[in-house]
Amino acid sequence: MTNPESASGSSQSPHNSEASQSPLAAAVPHRAGDKPFFDPVAYGNGPDDSVTDSTENAAITKHTATIGGRRINYTATAGHLVTVDSSSSLPSAKMFYVAFTQDNQKEETRPVTFFYNGGPGSSSVFVLLGSFAPRRIKTSMPGFTPPAPYAMEDNPDSLLDKSDLVFINPVGTGYSAAIAPHKNRDFWGVDQDADSIKQFIKRFLTKNSRWNSPKFLFGESYGTARSCVLAYRLHEDGVDLNGITLQSSILDYTQAGNPVGALPTAAADAWYHRKLGVAPTPTDLGAFAEEVAQFARTDYLAALRKFPTTDNATVEKLSEYTGIDKTTLLAWSLDIAAYDSRGNSLFLTTLLKSKGLALGEYDGRVTGIETGIAGKIDPNSGGNDPTMTAVTGVYTAMWNVYLNEQLKFTSNSSFTDLNDQAFANWDFSHIDPTGAQKGVDSKGNVVLYTAGDLAAVMALNVDLKVLSANGFYDFVTPFYQTILDLQEMPLVSNQVRQNLSARFYPSGHMIYLDGGSRTALKADLAKMYESAVANTGAMMRIRSLQARNRN
Repeated sequence: MTNPESASGSSQSPHNSEASQSPLAAAVPHRAGDKPFFDPVAYGNGPDDSVTDSTENAAITKHTATIGGRRINYTATAGHLVTVDSSSSLPSAKMFYVAFTQDNQKEETRPVTFFYNGGPGSSSVFVLLGSFAPRRIKTSMPGFTPPAPYAMEDNPDSLLDKSDLVFINPVGTGYSAAIAPHKNRDFWGVDQDADSIKQFIKRFLTKNSRWNSPKFLFGESYGTARSCVLAYRLHEDGVDLNGITLQSSILDYTQAGNPVGALPTAAADAWYHRKLGVAPTPTDLGAFAEEVAQFARTDYLAALRKFPTTDNATVEKLSEYTGIDKTTLLAWSLDIAAYDSRGNSLFLTTLLKSKGLALGEYDGRVTGIETGIAGKIDPNSGGNDPTMTAVTGVYTAMWNVYLNEQLKFTSNSSFTDLNDQAFANWDFSHIDPTGAQKGVDSKGNVVLYTAGDLAAVMALNVDLKVLSANGFYDFVTPFYQTILDLQEMPLVSNQVRQNLSARFYPSGHMIYLDGGSRTALKADLAKMYESAVANTGAMMRIRSLQARNRN
């Protein structure tokens, strides 16, 4: 099973350096009101690791940002909250987070958004440094970001003008760990993970007096599956949401590798690299993608079902859309999403093979050398995808700089950006509120399905807004497959479905790494937030629903 967030591999996690030791904290100038914090606790990331410390501490720093021409004073909090077992109320996990909150705002009118990446096993460092926090890394996407010195910049696309932002690191990632007698592995599963993050959110709302604030979730990749399960479980506990953003969704694992869902992404990659056989070359990527999607769900689907019987006109059209010659397509059994025995996508390694290049799975615009030793490195190690190779260095270095020197949280522990052990030990079993479970695949792997959870919570909370965001060049979670999954989810009411919108951007899996796409996504998010918060009737219904469920 492909790890949707194998962003840099645990071997490339930020490690301890002089910047992570407590003496440096004293050398960094402090603003009035800053409270640096050095954390001496050792946070192990193994399945049987845990900590005994159950204190809540944080570094607190004061900052100013200008967003949309408006000056915003805000507080950054980097530290831990302690979650409890829902039955015993005893401490169960110590979870690391970073929050950005605008100063002097009213609880009832100030939204709060909870962010996380996916994996499972990914920390939130990728979405924090790349997307909508007040500051972000500078990258050269879709080109390779050269080695240090790197830079961070004020983020004009920050969402802080619309919402407070809380970035959560699940157990076993970042500096988050189980509290003994619990172990990290106790939290490594679909339901276990959702319950722990539910407990974190409830603790945050209590500690910060935010129960009556509008509440939003933002999940990426596996984080979208997490959001579906989490949203329903929050509803069951009396926490009703105003909005959910699903970025680069994977909602039905039975459809991972579905060639029908992948074809429009392959065509987008071919379009970008000027390998199409279509004349004249389409100028509007969105319109072209819809044309290919129409072909995918009709003639292409029929051709896959009839193979090895073939229709030459369909194979010719498939070749024109993908830039792959007909002989090769027939050798692939027309499966544009097929992989070889080493885990290499046949399409991504073939399209520019004549140039010795492979396309990035996370962003097909990005290319990497596919010859010599570079072509022999195992892509399943998590560090060989060209997209992630292009940004790993800047993420590692600037996270250390930002956390230690600007947010003033330091630790002797190694920060776990991506925990391969969590992914390897993950329990994917889950039964959604409709009672649906996909069972196991041909290899005996439990198959996860969470679109039913999303349908259930949308049906119960009829004011919940959902924004689905996808990149055209993302081969990991293809945009058209997301549309198919959402169309198939068991939500009958057309009125409720009007709360669901889908947007597509000329970017990859991490949409926000592309500057223009990040700006466009911010604008779409702003519309959703304004719509959700401005609807006073909906706000009253959500608060009433929440109050009723908490009683």
